[in-house]
Amino acid sequence: MSHPVMSVSQYKRSGGFTLLEVLLAFVIFALSFATVMEIQSGSIRNTIRAREYSEIALIAQSVMDQIGLEIPLEAGTSVGGESGDYEWEVTIDSFEDSTGEVDSVQLAELTGIELLRIDVVISWGEPPRDRFREFSTVRAMLEGRVL
Repeated sequence: MSHPVMSVSQYKRSGGFTLLEVLLAFVIFALSFATVMEIQSGSIRNTIRAREYSEIALIAQSVMDQIGLEIPLEAGTSVGGESGDYEWEVTIDSFEDSTGEVDSVQLAELTGIELLRIDVVISWGEPPRDRFREFSTVRAMLEGRVL
């Protein structure tokens, strides 16, 4: 039985990968890994942002629940406070309808109802509190009672 005879150059080519092939594979792996890491860090940033916004919404709801109980429900009231890493400020003013569709202010005056606009601003971040969100609602009062 005869075996084919291979030259030295044929033997070297069939034995493995060249340095160029290894470097190219490494570059492709590094680029793929960098892309995956960027996607992962973006996902972490979005998760942190969603957690912050959820906390802010809960704090705003809690502060609005205090209005009329611990915070007086009167036009011209301005109160502030802290909740953990967040600062909040409540401003209560008379409501002025800016839509022009139905004059709710005149309707409220005819029925003896007072409309109050409540604004809650929550701020956080490094001083001077560079991030904030605003929440607003309208409450109605009849003869000094909240409706």
